[in-house]
This record gives sequence, structure tokens and C-alpha cells, in this order.
Amino acid sequence: MDIGDTAPAFTLDDETGQQRSLDQLLEDGPVVLFFYPLAMSVGCTAEACHFRDLVAEFKALGATPVGISRDSVERQAAFAAEHTLGYPLLSDPDGEVAESFGVRRKLTIVQTKRKTFVIGAGREIIGAVKSELNMNAHADKALAILKQRQAA
Repeated sequence: MDIGDTAPAFTLDDETGQQRSLDQLLEDGPVVLFFYPLAMSVGCTAEACHFRDLVAEFKALGATPVGISRDSVERQAAFAAEHTLGYPLLSDPDGEVAESFGVRRKLTIVQTKRKTFVIGAGREIIGAVKSELNMNAHADKALAILKQRQAA
């Protein structure tokens, strides 16, 4: 998946067990969908908390951050509660959505690549951020993509 592609439709359970579809999430504006390998790990916690710290800026641009990993609904709920994240975390236990976005790894302990997609109306991918090591890059660059798009 890259800029200009149409993001695949999906429906997954969030951290409360409520089903959320990408189309439903997009009703309120752009979605910043960030894939992360493992809830509660050091890197994923840093990344998720940075999104949390910038959530007001995302909301000001009409966008919603949404995290997604292979973690169970229960683990996502514990992750969200422990760090007061305040945005949806989706559970993709089989990795099917990760596969459809091209971020699923095979034959490795870390089964999901760390990648963020900025998704606009019609499920169009308007930006993508890839960095395995810079945990702040995902939220920072996604915010810059949204600001640039708004200014255009």
C-alpha cells in the first residue's frame, strides 16, 4: 500500500470489544492508522504515547489516530487504560488486515512492521510513514502530511 492506493475495507474489534470498520472511522474525517508490533513493549508504548500527546492536534485537523496490532482485545484494553491513550486500538489477531496493508511479516517473532497510513475520503491513502526505530516519526510525519494537505 502506498500513496494513491485505496485502503482495503475491514472491520475489527476495538479495545472495548466494539466492532469498528474503516468506513465508519472515516465518517469523522481522515484516519491515521498506525500498525505496531506489540502492545506494552517499550517501542510501541513510546509510539502510542506520542500519538496520545498529539491527539488534540490531530483532532484540530479533523483526524483520528487509530492503532492496530495482533494483540487481543483484552491486551489492547489494558494498554489503552495503562497509558490513557484516548483513541481506538484495534485487534487484528490473525494478521489479516496487516497482510492486506502489506505490513505482515512471516517467520519472525515481530510479526507486524511498524508503519502508518494517513487515509482520507474514499479510503484513499494520502500519506505513509515507515520507521522501525524512530517512535516519534509516525505521529510527527502524519501530522505534517495532514497540515500540508489542509494548506493546499
